[in-house]
Amino acid sequence: MTQRTLDEYLDLPYGIVVTHDRDDEGAEGYVAEVRELPGCISQGETPEDAVRNVYDAMAGWISVALEDSKEIPVPRDDGSFSGRFLLRLPRGLHAELARQADAEGVSLNQYVTTMLAGAAGWHARELA
Repeated sequence: MTQRTLDEYLDLPYGIVVTHDRDDEGAEGYVAEVRELPGCISQGETPEDAVRNVYDAMAGWISVALEDSKEIPVPRDDGSFSGRFLLRLPRGLHAELARQADAEGVSLNQYVTTMLAGAAGWHARELA
């Protein structure tokens, strides 16, 4: 298998997560992080600046990995996920979640999906 070039890696649809940030002095900005490339992160005054800057960080990250003959992760194909999985949980937890869903007037599935999304931070603005 032949190794991809830097430009070929940069053309892949890596997942970029942008979050609002405030430092200890109260200065605000945005942080962009590439999900598949550990430690590949940058910042900017606007979300657009942060994304633009993270592409420079990606080029540096991938260049070093190529020079060192390190494995470079490629983006995961999200199309391979069906949106379904089997979950086993204690009966008491199942009952409590069902009670809470009833109290909210939603299905158990919708309630658990909302809870998982919040816990996973899925509300973060994601750009691909």
